[in-house]
Amino acid sequence: MGTKISLRKRIALELFSSVRRDLVKNHDLKVLFWECTLRCNLNCVHCGSDCRAVSATPDMPAEDFLRAVDTLTPHLDPRQVIITLTGGEVLMRKDIEQIGHALRQRGYRWGMVTNGMLLDEARMTSLLRAGMSSITLSLDGFEEQHNAIRRNPNSFKNAVRALRLITRSGINYDVVTCVTPENFGTLSAFKDFLVGEGCKAWRLFTIFPVGRAADDESLQLSGGDYRALMDFIATTRKEGKIACSYACEGFLGGYEAEVRDRFFGCMAGIGIAGIRIDGSISGCTSIRANFDQGNIYKDNLWEIWNTRFEKYRNREWARKGKCADCKFWKYCNGNGMHLYDENESLLHCNLERLMSDE
Repeated sequence: MGTKISLRKRIALELFSSVRRDLVKNHDLKVLFWECTLRCNLNCVHCGSDCRAVSATPDMPAEDFLRAVDTLTPHLDPRQVIITLTGGEVLMRKDIEQIGHALRQRGYRWGMVTNGMLLDEARMTSLLRAGMSSITLSLDGFEEQHNAIRRNPNSFKNAVRALRLITRSGINYDVVTCVTPENFGTLSAFKDFLVGEGCKAWRLFTIFPVGRAADDESLQLSGGDYRALMDFIATTRKEGKIACSYACEGFLGGYEAEVRDRFFGCMAGIGIAGIRIDGSISGCTSIRANFDQGNIYKDNLWEIWNTRFEKYRNREWARKGKCADCKFWKYCNGNGMHLYDENESLLHCNLERLMSDE
């Protein structure tokens, strides 16, 4: 499939480009990420934030975050926005339930991303009582592979315990798997494992070179394996046993609409915002700090959302280097914002990786 795009798909891409322009114009906020802690009980080899059990940066007080949320509430329908708590490991905080209750009282849905280490039955029950409506669990393959990536011998056991709690909880969820050369060959068997556990939603991603993964080539798939991953996802989607998708990293040529539910379009700063641990306002918390738009400790979050984010909404600045003459620019707009470094240079291009070794 590679970079070959059928006429029918090109027409659909053109239509989606028009839809994206409307999304940019309206920039309705749909998702707000909050980096509520940088503390973590794991030491993962690919961590983009380089989180530790003890962080030099203290957790943001809940009341500070809620004050920022309150600047949004008069201007939108809270029922149309989901607030996702990220870290670090969210459950390192003891006040998540209190935060969840406060968000629910304001009318917002809320969820979290977790590694599952602390998600036992009692904690799951208290989170559900606090109104948690969605959860994402990290699970990176079978025991040996998962524990190697997470660098903890109990990580797989605890993540599977969390998986079993989540699948019977009745809330929206997905399992997210980091694909590396180490677990690539067992994805099919791992898919069967997830299906056997009752898992309904599985999202796969590949590592981009930041944080601890910046200089570790052993974590990167080859061009051939990357294409094989796309084929695996496309086949799994057609099988229909589990809702499988690829992450939102960039344009994928002929694989567009085959490995995700929609065509690629980076929604950071268009429908998604993020608040970092220090109060910085971003398109999402995975994006480099040089793209921050303000700070909740000195700016009004709603005003920032409506008056800034120019580099997110007009990507012409990114039409440089390998993107300058790319025939797919109008469909891609320079990949996901999280793939740009501190110098506003593209770290890597997924389409280029699909084309390598062809």
